[in-house]
Amino acid sequence: MKEGLRVILSGGGTGGHIYPAIAIADEIKKRHPDAEILFVGAKDRMEMEKVPQAGYEIEGLWISGVDRSFSLKNFIFPFKLMSSLSKSRKIIKKFKPDIVIGTGGFASGPLLRVAISKGISTLIQEQNSLPGITNRILSKYADTICAAYEKVKDVFPPERTIITGNPVRQDLLEVDQLRQDAIEHFKLSKGKKTVLVLGGSLGARRINRLIENELKRFKEEEIQLIWQIGKLYFDEYKKYDSPSIRAKEFINRMDYAYAAADVIISRAGAGSVSELCIVGKPVLFIPSPNVAENHQAKNALAVTEHDAALMITEDELTERFEPCFFSLLKDERRMSRFAANIKKLALPNATSDIVDEVEKLVNKNNR
Repeated sequence: MKEGLRVILSGGGTGGHIYPAIAIADEIKKRHPDAEILFVGAKDRMEMEKVPQAGYEIEGLWISGVDRSFSLKNFIFPFKLMSSLSKSRKIIKKFKPDIVIGTGGFASGPLLRVAISKGISTLIQEQNSLPGITNRILSKYADTICAAYEKVKDVFPPERTIITGNPVRQDLLEVDQLRQDAIEHFKLSKGKKTVLVLGGSLGARRINRLIENELKRFKEEEIQLIWQIGKLYFDEYKKYDSPSIRAKEFINRMDYAYAAADVIISRAGAGSVSELCIVGKPVLFIPSPNVAENHQAKNALAVTEHDAALMITEDELTERFEPCFFSLLKDERRMSRFAANIKKLALPNATSDIVDEVEKLVNKNNR
């Protein structure tokens, strides 16, 4: 491996793209302390805040997605794209990366396209079971694609696609050992079942409404909650915070949240699914219907088809939630089966395996 490795990572828009990129950067820094790492994201998106918090520099591009419904915003998309391609060229010319890594998000498209055109080594990390259109296009030219699901080989060039899994926080590998500390951290009762509710960092309106409507039933069943409400909805629901309902805008100690939980209600973003497989707890997935190509439902199905979790779509919640969820909570054998089966799907060495591929590409180009 050459001295002074220089790496650009691009991933953003949601935590599902940002945190895998940060995990990869951390592993590169662990192996190569002298490596220079730069992130490229989309201006005004959450990566512009989260990446500096993780200790890395970031440049922002003026880029966004195309609105799938008719919108006047779509008329300025070509100008945003040209601006982002131009700035990507300047960034790459100045930084001179040995490799460019894309983990998805608006900014990764133009940046990787420029890197590919200049013959720079490129690696795509695809989190979803059904790749989005940007990565489908880029996969035709990228050197290596690291993916989480075997099914993507039907879409990506199989000879350049490696199944590594999704990068996850390494502190999740042994959460079972943290249960006592976790119960104390959230000031919960040891004798009651705990449900962890995750709607993503911004929050999920439909999930929050569901939990609000079920609070009486949770109380009757003596079930306590750790409820991540999300930034967009916290002010509306924070009034429910109590000794048995830990209402949080954002959970910083996710290892403790997972450790305290007996059952988890979650969206089915790719990063969340990968984490939940490693954590190995019974899960009810409620996929977001507001994502491209119904990615989250497909991610959840990749788990439920192994008898490893439940899934209820948003339009089924009114009819199915109570009978499905509360019967699961009372069925210890089924909960144990789900926990065992979901753990079999985990790929805990994903981050390390991806950085192995990064090193292979850099070494190949330096021969």
